[in-house]
Amino acid sequence: MNALPPLNILLEAILSAAQSPLKISDIQTLFDVHEQPSTEDIKEALQILKYKLDGRGVELVEVASGYRIQVPQQYSQWVSRLYDEKPQRYSRALLETLALIAYRQPISRGDIEEIRGVSVSSNIMKTLQEREWIKVLGQREVPGRPNLYGTTKQFLDDFNLKQLSELPPLIELEKLEKTVEQMGLSFNVNEES
Repeated sequence: MNALPPLNILLEAILSAAQSPLKISDIQTLFDVHEQPSTEDIKEALQILKYKLDGRGVELVEVASGYRIQVPQQYSQWVSRLYDEKPQRYSRALLETLALIAYRQPISRGDIEEIRGVSVSSNIMKTLQEREWIKVLGQREVPGRPNLYGTTKQFLDDFNLKQLSELPPLIELEKLEKTVEQMGLSFNVNEES
């Protein structure tokens, strides 16, 4: 039987190959019962790995769905050139709608329209749901029972957040534009969807 390599190196290999973030419990299932590391051992190995990757071309991050290895944001402008697809373009209306949902959830479409002062395009809601950034959390107990929307784990993962409390304080739209640009996405203030 082969001896296990150091846990931090094994975790680097596992997380590099994983298609999506992994929770500690997911990592534990990859081991035979007799060799399964404890939660504390995995946490310690993840800290060692995070330290070893500091300042390198990849980093270890914890997001809502677990841990993943990714390219640090400061290298995205070069790495993104590997992909043929053009970055998504998001309108000011879509980003305002997403921000309202993130900061005021659960919130109805009517609430969003009241705050923004304009109607919300069906395409905006559809795009946000297709990106899996928002979902229906339930219905408000009023006539018509409007849907109440909230963000998803995918939203947290895509914005490198572990939980909603990590959202920055409410910021002006100009700062939001900068954040979107740093994510390698385009921001188009003239489109409605």
